[in-house]
Amino acid sequence: MSIAPVSFSEATLGIDTRAWQYGAPEGPTLILVHGFRGDHHGLEGIAVRLAEQAPELRIIVPDLPGFGETPAVPGRTHDIALYGEWLRAFAAAAAPTGYAILGHSFGSLVVASALDGGLDPRRTILINPISAPALEGPQALMTQLAIGYYRAADLLPERAARGLLGNPVIVRVMSEVMAKTSDRELRAWIHAQHGAYFSTFSDPRTLLEAFRASVSHTVPEFASAFTAPTLLIAGERDDITPLAKQLELQHRIPGAQLVILPGTGHLVHYEAVSEAVDAITEFLRGSGA
Repeated sequence: MSIAPVSFSEATLGIDTRAWQYGAPEGPTLILVHGFRGDHHGLEGIAVRLAEQAPELRIIVPDLPGFGETPAVPGRTHDIALYGEWLRAFAAAAAPTGYAILGHSFGSLVVASALDGGLDPRRTILINPISAPALEGPQALMTQLAIGYYRAADLLPERAARGLLGNPVIVRVMSEVMAKTSDRELRAWIHAQHGAYFSTFSDPRTLLEAFRASVSHTVPEFASAFTAPTLLIAGERDDITPLAKQLELQHRIPGAQLVILPGTGHLVHYEAVSEAVDAITEFLRGSGA
């Protein structure tokens, strides 16, 4: 069993998808799909803790197309259908004998789209699933402001657009809004993570397309595609999806389990790693995965 990640590439949709592997090289595979604007580093804490707590697992964390070290797919619009197609291709290449799948935030939409297109995991896990329309409810104004921000960047030349999108003050504001912990050291670490990895996108146009995908769909749109045993993990104080909507999603997916983490918001993967991993491990082992 290896805690230190091993990097590799898989040919998918004409690009080399970069991915990192933790745990048992020949064990049952769990693929982790990160959220919007991040890369594999965002789920590294969960991957490492899983490798420690469930050493029988082979854990794979790819960078989504257009983020981190994975290039954008040339000649394609990076909408939710493209990301779902990519995940189906990556899973088939990286784990041809079967796998469980986990998606966080935007990754939950990617997983849901992939399921709708035929992805067939043994188990499905969603952390902070996007279960409410971004343009409705208490976050509608913030979403409209964000859309204006990304549209403005799309109108600028490449260098200026990168400067706006990667502006450390704006990134810090986003981080401050999402973080709920009162632990100063943890908050500082979260801000450092966002500062280091929140702007590793391939180009402004791909980022804008991915943002549009993230605010144009919800997981409940694809609820009928969830046929495998499903675990939902939600932060009680998630600003992006109210808890009531997570309860609605649970009821729409037959047999789905819902774990609510008190005092945590949208950054479960940073603020409640131990609690999330406990729930994931129990779910996988209890289901016989």
